[in-house]
Amino acid sequence: MVREDSAARDLLRIIRAMPHPAWPLAPEVTFLNHGSFGSCPLAVLEEQDRLRRQLEAQPVRFFVRELEDRLDAVREALAGFVHARAAGFVFVPNATTGVNAVVRSLGFAPGDELIATDHTYNACGNVIDAIAARDGARVVVVPIPFPIADASEVEAAFLAAVTERTRFALLDHVTSPTGLVLPVERLVPALRARGITVMVDGAHAPGMLPVDLEALGADAYTANAHKWICAPKGAAFLHVSEALEEIVRPVVISHGANATRTDRSRYQVEFDWVGTDDPTAVLSIPTALATLESMHPDGWDGIRAANHALALAARDLICEAFDVPVPAPDDMLGSMAAVPLPDGPLEHLDSALATTALQDALYERHRVEVPIVPWPRSPKRLVRVSAQRYNDIDDYRKLVHALREELARERR
Repeated sequence: MVREDSAARDLLRIIRAMPHPAWPLAPEVTFLNHGSFGSCPLAVLEEQDRLRRQLEAQPVRFFVRELEDRLDAVREALAGFVHARAAGFVFVPNATTGVNAVVRSLGFAPGDELIATDHTYNACGNVIDAIAARDGARVVVVPIPFPIADASEVEAAFLAAVTERTRFALLDHVTSPTGLVLPVERLVPALRARGITVMVDGAHAPGMLPVDLEALGADAYTANAHKWICAPKGAAFLHVSEALEEIVRPVVISHGANATRTDRSRYQVEFDWVGTDDPTAVLSIPTALATLESMHPDGWDGIRAANHALALAARDLICEAFDVPVPAPDDMLGSMAAVPLPDGPLEHLDSALATTALQDALYERHRVEVPIVPWPRSPKRLVRVSAQRYNDIDDYRKLVHALREELARERR
């Protein structure tokens, strides 16, 4: 096994002694969009730099002699954090790749149904659309209301759309456009009891919510570590059941495809080497877990509770300022909250990464970075705020002031 050297131990001692490790965010920007790409604390970036120096000092040793043991250490750290079998973890650059790996590995027959909600992340919706088209299957999109009164509405709508032809379900643990925490703990067992393969897109969940994969029991679960765990970009994981280990293959087929090794699973052998890349983002996950844990006296429980409370306070501030009813119950939110805004001008965005005119105005004139989400489509829209340790309530007061000014400008 790769041993933690003295420099790494010294770094962790420094991290654990710091109540609020620094973030590299631009000081002139009020950053309220942790949910889109996260932000990585400086201490974690320093660990990644240390790993990169080790890699470049002796690349053969790092990749050939040490990498598998280093990845196994990350598996163990994640297994403790999200309560799962360490052997079920492989690493992918982002959750979209994890969804691709699973859905592209499954085969469907003409007339089979794949089911998801209308809050599904656009990129992942594109994956199931493409595979359904490949196999002659059909995608069923379940409308979920927003605003919403209770999580039972999600459960009832989703299960009502299931038929005897349903073979696969994709569930968001936390929805990207609306920030809703879906009742996956009730939906997963209900769907699996009907013989349906269930994948959970947990892109936002680890670090935002307590996650127990063993208790959840999904066939596959993928999540980003670069969001709420705050690892560097390119750090994400896929976890599958033992049965799916025999089926799921990486999007990139590489040397592991004809490997004859018996000391570890074909699943790990294929995913652990898909060609030369930079594994240091994934290898920095344990340091990210330790760094965030150090940011609150109550560790991760305290981080999650504090961010949740701040997200609720931000939502309430916006709702009060614009006389909008609270659009979702508190228990359906984690560290993000979306609030409907007055209709805006009709906009046709070229992609999910495009920004609206209002989002650009908030940034360019007020230096407030926050997503304005067309929902369910332009001219309807939401403002979605995130809450992380570097935020405080004054950030959202600044947002409200900027929104008032820009909405008045729109009316003129």
